[in-house]
Amino acid sequence: MLSRGMSHQEVLDDFHELAHEDILAVLPYAADREHQVYLLMVQ
Repeated sequence: MLSRGMSHQEVLDDFHELAHEDILAVLPYAADREHQVYLLMVQ
């Protein structure tokens, strides 16, 4: 959702069970996943 342009607040508004810290926690995972996909595409 964030990669499609939604703000942190918009995600929190849609998913009340999440906290701001939850979004921050997932960002390193998402960045690493994108990096791995890019590396596979380059190889």
